[in-house]
Amino acid sequence: MTEFEKMINNLFSSNPFFKGVSFFVIFLVVIAFLTSYYIVEPGHRGVMVTLGSVSTDFKNEGLGFKPPLISKVIQIPVKQITQNFNAECYSSDLQQINITIATLYRIPEISVVTLYRQYAGNAFEALIEPRVQEAIKEAVALESAESIVTKREQIKTKALEIARKKIGNILILEDLVIKNINLSKELESAIEQKMVQEQEAAKAKFTQQKAEIEATTAIIRAKGEAEAITIRGRSIRENPAVIDLQLIEKWNGVTPLVVGSGKGANILLPLKQ
Repeated sequence: MTEFEKMINNLFSSNPFFKGVSFFVIFLVVIAFLTSYYIVEPGHRGVMVTLGSVSTDFKNEGLGFKPPLISKVIQIPVKQITQNFNAECYSSDLQQINITIATLYRIPEISVVTLYRQYAGNAFEALIEPRVQEAIKEAVALESAESIVTKREQIKTKALEIARKKIGNILILEDLVIKNINLSKELESAIEQKMVQEQEAAKAKFTQQKAEIEATTAIIRAKGEAEAITIRGRSIRENPAVIDLQLIEKWNGVTPLVVGSGKGANILLPLKQ
């Protein structure tokens, strides 16, 4: 060990001030090293903020380096996100309806920095939810409370179209899903009663149509049988030998019985059973 090294060693070991400074410097070096890099997780992009100033470019996935202590990297997801919220709406007949909606959206990487600057990175609460709220209210206001229950898909499609126009191209609104429609108990009861009445009316109409068809069929069958009897009677009158022919066709080959004698005798042919 040289004389200089001995002097430095004696200085730090004998002077508590210099010893404390050395530990502080080592601590700063460690902290600077630990805060000089960042890792952006998969499915995210990073926005670097240095002393309150936002970088103009986003950071890609993976490991990167940044100025220590004075900067941080905010991670913004660019994969599809699903978030739910409730919307209180009024139908065209002024009935209050609460709708639970699932919003599926995605932030394009080119919009990451802009969204963080304009909406502090919270695109859902600051941008998406208010616009979708307006869109679903506009779509619901066009329909009656009863039709809202039966036209969920049409209402969703209309609300999605309106919301996309309101949001613009800053992010991608993939889809809306109406998960639940809550009505007042009185309104639910009224709609259910009306549906039951409609079902009963449809059933009664079907029964009536069925009876009319059966009656028409019976009339046609009766007319057919009557015409058949008329034609058969006319045929027998015009040609009496038809009866003898039918008897011969049904004869089973057994010798017929003769009843009576002379010209008044009648031949009885045993017929097939």
